[in-house]
Amino acid sequence: MTVPRGRSADITEAYYRGLMHSVGYRQLDLEKPQIAVVNSWTEVNPGHLPLKDLSGRVKEGIWAAGGSPGEFNVPAPCDGMAQGQGQRFILPQRDLICASIEAMVRAHGFQGLVMLASCDKIIPGMIMAAVRLNLPTLFLTAGAMLPCLLGDRTVVTSDLKEAIGKRRNKEIDQATFLEWQELFCASPGTCSMMGTANTMGCFLEALGVAPFGSATMLSFGAAKIRQARDVGEQIVKLTNEGALFTSFLTMANLENGIKYVSASGGSTNAVLHLMATASLMNVDLNLEQFARIQASVPVVAKLKPSSEFNMEDYHRAGGVLTVLKAIREGLNADVTLATGGQLGQCLAVAPDPDGEVIRTADQPLAPDGCFGILYGNLAPQGAVVKKTGVDPSMLTHTGPAVVFDSEEDVRGFLLDKEVRPGSVLVVRYEGPKGGPGMPELSIPAAMLVGMGLHTSVAMITDGRFSGATRGPCVGHICPEAWDGGPLAYVRDGDLIEINVPEKRMELLKRMELLVSEEGLKRRQKKPPDRPDHPAPGLLSAYRDMVGGADAGALWL
Repeated sequence: MTVPRGRSADITEAYYRGLMHSVGYRQLDLEKPQIAVVNSWTEVNPGHLPLKDLSGRVKEGIWAAGGSPGEFNVPAPCDGMAQGQGQRFILPQRDLICASIEAMVRAHGFQGLVMLASCDKIIPGMIMAAVRLNLPTLFLTAGAMLPCLLGDRTVVTSDLKEAIGKRRNKEIDQATFLEWQELFCASPGTCSMMGTANTMGCFLEALGVAPFGSATMLSFGAAKIRQARDVGEQIVKLTNEGALFTSFLTMANLENGIKYVSASGGSTNAVLHLMATASLMNVDLNLEQFARIQASVPVVAKLKPSSEFNMEDYHRAGGVLTVLKAIREGLNADVTLATGGQLGQCLAVAPDPDGEVIRTADQPLAPDGCFGILYGNLAPQGAVVKKTGVDPSMLTHTGPAVVFDSEEDVRGFLLDKEVRPGSVLVVRYEGPKGGPGMPELSIPAAMLVGMGLHTSVAMITDGRFSGATRGPCVGHICPEAWDGGPLAYVRDGDLIEINVPEKRMELLKRMELLVSEEGLKRRQKKPPDRPDHPAPGLLSAYRDMVGGADAGALWL
């Protein structure tokens, strides 16, 4: 059993105790297990707005079980709100969140942790902190946003992004566009699609460190309140038992989590975050191994924007637990869950797949995972595509390059210029160092769909795409252009071949000029000038120290 911090015999604790008394803690409270409630509540992120009240419910559970909770906050940026230059500050915050939690918990000597988070970089940052701290830890997400019923159609946030392309093409008028803008995000909670936020929230469930159903249920349901109290009680139990986080984040659990993400058609950002987590765990996992693990299970669910089903549909169909049941043969079912019991015990009572929202393994949507990890002379260290979000006609595509040196340039091009069908839009210098910050090309990718070009135009980048991205969009190209990667030497008109089934992406012939390995070497003798991508403040330190996307773009 863990010895509480407040031992009466230790007189050197007097200063700590006196300061804790000043904020309302009694002598008795300081003799209990000290539990940090790490909250990412903010008023400017819908996925995190509910956490203000949920943290109180978690603390009720902690008090009831004999623990002493102490709450502190961390930043919670919204990827969707931070488009353009703001995107450069998003991925760095993942590592800042991790570092701030680590520093606060070490400084104050907490013994157990409840992490409250919902969104794209906050959950990964908290997972990374949990690995580094290796204390008893549980997670709780806010739950899903209410989908919007628009006539006979249910719409969510990803539909709003694609509406930008429809407005650009004048398929809808300004009044309709403004109405959609106001209606589509119908309540607080995580966006009701399988973007990065819900991919990572559901990953926590598959890992066994968050309650089943926590990410998929509606954020304002009464069940969420009860769930929060349960989490508060369970963390005190784990802390008293000394059950460290690494007891539950083992390689076996991590493989289960990777397989779940793949089987549910998760976000490509999960590849980045899980590689970062594996790096901190010091386990042997590279992109090739990740590709093999995720390809070992079929895809049995696809949600918006890759299908018409939203998170509420998914929850009613059984959610994470039912997907795990569908791929049970490929899982390590004897792993222990921090929420209680073993995975196999939970699967035994899980609902069966309904065959519509969640398929069975013998009637999958795809046979070998949702991701494609591509290699070739444009991506010697790998690139990532969500192949189940690509129209089958675009799984193989060869077209002339149209080159851009920033996300802003390609966005302006899509707004003002003619996009020729068949093109490959090359967006470079947007990797971890080049951006800096590896911004996501969420809006340009969604515009292609809204403009009806996702079945004829591909986009490739050393930056990222949103979990809400669909279409032939290849990201995470390594090495990045800023580091002299091959992408830096592509020219307008070069032919680029993307072949997802064969897992490759190549620079081919440009008319009569052979752009082969020899051609690339000739070009590389004269490195191009880097574009002016400013790195103010913390971005300067980020550019100097961040690693490559193939290992998770770790900074701190």
